[in-house]
Amino acid sequence: MTKYTDIAVDVAAHVMTVEIRRPPNNFFDHSLIRQIADAFAEADADPDCRAIVLAAQGKNFCAGANFGTGRDDTSGSADFTEEGFRNTTGILYREAARLFGNEKPVVGAIQGAAIGGGLGLALVPDFRVACPEARFAANFVKLGIHQGFGLSISLPRVIGQQAASMMLLTGRRLTGEEALSLGLVDVLVPQEQLRAEAHRLASEIAENAPLAVKSVRATLRGELAAAVAKATEHELKEQQWLRATEDAQEGIRSVAERRPGRFHAR
Repeated sequence: MTKYTDIAVDVAAHVMTVEIRRPPNNFFDHSLIRQIADAFAEADADPDCRAIVLAAQGKNFCAGANFGTGRDDTSGSADFTEEGFRNTTGILYREAARLFGNEKPVVGAIQGAAIGGGLGLALVPDFRVACPEARFAANFVKLGIHQGFGLSISLPRVIGQQAASMMLLTGRRLTGEEALSLGLVDVLVPQEQLRAEAHRLASEIAENAPLAVKSVRATLRGELAAAVAKATEHELKEQQWLRATEDAQEGIRSVAERRPGRFHAR
């Protein structure tokens, strides 16, 4: 296996475990997403691997974007500027699109927060196992920007257009139970059973004929990877001009300060 800096990779009983190791919040940047995509590529090339569990150390599955600053928010990052979106986020989204093009089924083990781009990452797996303490939000409108990470495609694909519109236009945060009721989560278990249940589901998939599983999954997913790649191009353009607005600056401040934004449509 390739040596990684921010993830751990292990294969046992035909299941690859890819564990994100940036606790407690597992904020992502393009390096982390590239490492996960590379691990998925290794899974595709490994005939002994038939399914993947994507998990994370720490309190939260992925609380959003950090862009490699080491901070616990995005407001102080030079890469969270308009120029940063042009030079960094485009690279990140190309790596994100790779995640949707892998060939082996993926089960996500989701604890704590899956917020913003972290929700986008949580939607890469075919199935999500979560606990009641999990929280899901597409909070981009609260930041004053457009959604990214292919959420324009992946979110309505999983929960339907109407429910996706509700999440994207309100920015509201869903509990594990609420996510289960929408179909955003497939299995809800106590937190201490989360990883075991994700592996149980992955193992159930791995028991089946691997060529048939690959064929059926490819039919079901269709042109998802290409659709995500196209969507991220549009999302990035919208994020670029919105990032330059006063509302976006206020949105970033208000989220960091945990208060409602005071927006003026400029």
